[in-house]
Amino acid sequence: MTIVIEYDWESDTWTHHMAENPARAAWRAAVADIADKARAKLPECNGRVDSAVKIVLAGDVELLADGTAKVAGQSNGTTAYHVVNGHCDCRDYEKAPHNFCKHRLSAAIARRAQALGKAKVADTHGQAEPSTQPTPAQPDAPTAPLPEAPASVNVRPEVAGREVQLTLRDSDEGRLLARLDAILQRFPAATKPADTTPQCPTHGAMKPSTKGKGWYCPVKMADGSWCKSR
Repeated sequence: MTIVIEYDWESDTWTHHMAENPARAAWRAAVADIADKARAKLPECNGRVDSAVKIVLAGDVELLADGTAKVAGQSNGTTAYHVVNGHCDCRDYEKAPHNFCKHRLSAAIARRAQALGKAKVADTHGQAEPSTQPTPAQPDAPTAPLPEAPASVNVRPEVAGREVQLTLRDSDEGRLLARLDAILQRFPAATKPADTTPQCPTHGAMKPSTKGKGWYCPVKMADGSWCKSR
């Protein structure tokens, strides 16, 4: 029976158990996935990535609460290197491409594997954290158009000195006319003053004379003379 190391997500510690469990399997899969991406992105660091994976799987990376990491030296297991803000105090840090020594890589892999492993285990047990993305609003259900009223009428009463348009609709013509009659009684048409403009017996309304008092017909006859109506 093989003894393996299981990572306790809550206490941030490693414990020994007799068999592989889902949390351990998810964590190992996460480490492998992250390592593959690191090799593809940093091909010049492939050897250091392989060494970093060994350090992580051996449980020699301690992620601290302040965001830093303590990594055990792979050579003797007693020397500890500290990764702080992307900087490592080992000798290889300055020589490594892009300063990615195996200790810095192992800290990055362990940190990302911890988050990815948790997500995979939670998803396996149906306890994935709810998405922070807002749920798309569902479109309103289509509604049938309102039926057109079989009877309608427009009226323009004068309200407070202003002409307004009022539309009356009804399903019964007689009831509609009764409503219209009530509106007309409420807003009776304004009485216009009688037209006192003199009328030409032949041509209608006359115009006031510009030369004095009186009115004249502004219509010119066929022979070029003006109508004599006064």
